[in-house]
Amino acid sequence: MKKERRKFSASFKAKVAIEAINEVQTVQELASKYEIHPTQITAWKREFLEKAELVFSKESPPTGHDAENTKEKELYSKIGELQVRVDFLKKVLGK
Repeated sequence: MKKERRKFSASFKAKVAIEAINEVQTVQELASKYEIHPTQITAWKREFLEKAELVFSKESPPTGHDAENTKEKELYSKIGELQVRVDFLKKVLGK
């Protein structure tokens, strides 16, 4: 029987990464405390530090809602374009 992979929440990963950054305990101690491989803690710490600048940037990273708005604008633009074509064809064909 296959063992199912564990999934960790973003808040848990952040908590462990912050503890690793504070260096109150070693990575080995944190690994045994949270029952996670030390390499995983190091990866979370590196990712946390790489993305820390996003917290202070004026531009927020695109979220799902922003992507939906962009897609919605594209669709409305396409609808407008098609409406202009229909109106033109109606005028040309005399209907």
